[in-house]
Amino acid sequence: MDLSDRQTRIVALFRQHGEMSVDALAEHFSVATQTIRRDVNALCDANVLRRYHGGARLMTPGANQPYEVRRVRNLEAKLRIGHAAAERIPDGATVLLGIGTTPEQVAVALVHRKRLCVITNNLRAALVLASNPEHRVIVPGGELRSPNPEILGDEADRLFRAYRADVGVYSVGGIDDDGTLLDYDRVEAASREALRDASRYRILVTDAYKFTRKPSVRGGQLDEQDLVITDAPLPAPVNARVCGDSPEILVV
Repeated sequence: MDLSDRQTRIVALFRQHGEMSVDALAEHFSVATQTIRRDVNALCDANVLRRYHGGARLMTPGANQPYEVRRVRNLEAKLRIGHAAAERIPDGATVLLGIGTTPEQVAVALVHRKRLCVITNNLRAALVLASNPEHRVIVPGGELRSPNPEILGDEADRLFRAYRADVGVYSVGGIDDDGTLLDYDRVEAASREALRDASRYRILVTDAYKFTRKPSVRGGQLDEQDLVITDAPLPAPVNARVCGDSPEILVV
């Protein structure tokens, strides 16, 4: 990508600050927010920056892989996890469903259930579930976090917190050896925590690959879930942190 002079200076600012809002950038360069947004969008498309609601942050070497890459990685395990999670969700339930490729497979497994009310910021999951006219599917307003098919930020978090759902289903960026749940940025972690807090029964769906990933943002603990569904036994350090039946671990 050939950067303009302003885009080069924008990247330099992000290297200094890590993240910035569009409004702050527009003020710094004394240009319209629409002008800065075009520059930010171009830098995001080039995988230099990553969008969040109202701004962007610098991509780091440990950043998550593109959605389409993650979608097909370990797909058979994600299909099994999706079906196992769907079996725990009764017809007529109100479900909060989070972002990510494994929750998308939960949505696929739920398509032929009856009269679900699903609140989700996962647009792939929303489209899958909307193919069954018996389901009611609710999505938040806000900005699409392209290239990922998801909406994150305050509006999505407020939507989750407006409900008291029967079941919450969500994934995670990684899991540390002490059971700490990890994500790639704060808005992802905040979204999961809002969803979890608004759910009576909390299901974490994660393939075993996530136990090898160590992103940097903390967002809760493994033992705060009611059910963890995965495709392999927990690694020994993580298993040592699981006490009794909290949470239930289901290996599929």
